[in-house]
Amino acid sequence: MLVWIFGTLIFGYAIGCLHGSSVARMISGVNLKQTGVKNAGASNATIVLGKKFGALVAAIDIGKGVIAVIAIRFVADRFDLTASMVVLLLFVVGIAAIIGHNYPFYMHFKGGKGTATMIGVLLALDWRFGLAGFALFVVVTIVTDYIVFGVLMLYVTLLAIAIWSDGYWPIVIASLLFLMAVWKHIENFKRIKDGSEKRVSAVFRKKIVG
Repeated sequence: MLVWIFGTLIFGYAIGCLHGSSVARMISGVNLKQTGVKNAGASNATIVLGKKFGALVAAIDIGKGVIAVIAIRFVADRFDLTASMVVLLLFVVGIAAIIGHNYPFYMHFKGGKGTATMIGVLLALDWRFGLAGFALFVVVTIVTDYIVFGVLMLYVTLLAIAIWSDGYWPIVIASLLFLMAVWKHIENFKRIKDGSEKRVSAVFRKKIVG
């Protein structure tokens, strides 16, 4: 069991380290870690480079979340593992991929915030919950005009999947990811409090006008 968990952690972290922002940098020459809100995620790519680059980064980061979960499910299904063990490994690879995205070793452990990768993980775990989580993400983001509140809905959706699944470890993992998401967005909450956080409507209005 420990060998499976350890191997899954390594695989998940490795695939999580593959950043869409690195591809965007190769194409545009812009280091997203040094401009905008200095974050390597799709939202900062949209703010700095526009919607096309934002979509590119998002597609890559969502894709690696999907691939990580599907790959582990594919391998696990070919061995005599219990259903609860398979579920545990899927959650383990999910958290590992997000940690790899957030803390890639070659970026001095300062990556993105895991939003797009979380969407990919949700879709691969259960596409119905994934679509529901994405819908919540969009609706809450539009209603509040702040992306951070929409992001938290993704982690609430993961917690719902965990509760629906077998065992308590998925709930523990989902809870830890939720806390990590809150921690990674502390600066956003501070900026919302002092009124300096960029509103979603303002970002898109700027791009349209520009």
